[in-house]
Amino acid sequence: MSVDQLRIIDANINRLGEGLRVLEEFARMTLNDETLTQKLKDVRHVTVRVDAALQRKLLGSRDSDGDVGKDMNVKGEAKSRDVSGMITANFKRAQESLRVLEEIAKNSEFNLDSENYRKARFELYTVEKELTGKMLRQEKVNQITGLYAIVDTEWLKGRKPVKVAADMIKGGAKIIQLRCKDLTRREFLDIAKDLKGVCGKKGVLFIVNDSLEVALAVGADGLHIGQEDVTVPEARKLMPIDMILGCSATNLKEAVKAKKDEADYLGVGAIYATGTKDSKPMGVKSIGEIKKTTGLPVVAIGGIKQENIDKVIKAGAQSAAVISAIMGAQNVEKAARELVNIIKRTKHE
Repeated sequence: MSVDQLRIIDANINRLGEGLRVLEEFARMTLNDETLTQKLKDVRHVTVRVDAALQRKLLGSRDSDGDVGKDMNVKGEAKSRDVSGMITANFKRAQESLRVLEEIAKNSEFNLDSENYRKARFELYTVEKELTGKMLRQEKVNQITGLYAIVDTEWLKGRKPVKVAADMIKGGAKIIQLRCKDLTRREFLDIAKDLKGVCGKKGVLFIVNDSLEVALAVGADGLHIGQEDVTVPEARKLMPIDMILGCSATNLKEAVKAKKDEADYLGVGAIYATGTKDSKPMGVKSIGEIKKTTGLPVVAIGGIKQENIDKVIKAGAQSAAVISAIMGAQNVEKAARELVNIIKRTKHE
């Protein structure tokens, strides 16, 4: 049993455990995802443990001071990483370590299970896709704040939807949703492509209302569905893992169900009477109750304008969805900016 091979095993078990622990903390603390956390913990427990006799030999072979690789750097390696970069780096660290251990475990004198490392490596490939997708989705969910501006084609009145969306963004809208009830599917798709391009350039979320088909076709950041549309579980099965899914809720029961079905955020309303919602106004008190019960981001919807937008924000809504107060204005950019300023002032009160 050579010292150099013991050092290889020791180094890679340590690298593996470190990488898995980083990933486990993201799954646990950032996503609050019990299933993913358990998967990573299981992989860690079955791969980093060795019997006591081998552990003593590994410790005896360790020579951290004499390791020629300890001060070795790769160009660009020391640069700061965003969350996605950290996750990718730690998955690669863990996967590469498993591959090394898989090979060296083929030496029977170490009493290690090569097949165990191989299975764990392939398990990590699957977990990597799931964790990375969910983290990207969470980053988008975190962007749901401020003004949620809706481009409703019924309110265009001859204006170009791209220009309207661009003006909303100039005014400070953080999210643009496309609502298209009066045009053909082809027209819907063409407008969605254009709006996706505008939003992508500005780093603004683009969400499609109702149509999963259109959302998928243009690579939208998200889909928003109502109670009469495709269900949350049905949509989730067909959506990319990094696409966010919002669901309308007109009462607490619907909100709780949407949470259970794994919606990412809730469109709660109509809060006030509105011409685009037929449901009975819920009032601002419902916002706090639903937010407290579900823990999901709440986008207040329905009848929101300058006179009352501060009330929905004070009630706990992360964002306020607006159609008429912007699209009914002569100057879309100005109308959006005025609403954004009210939201900012309210949040700082």
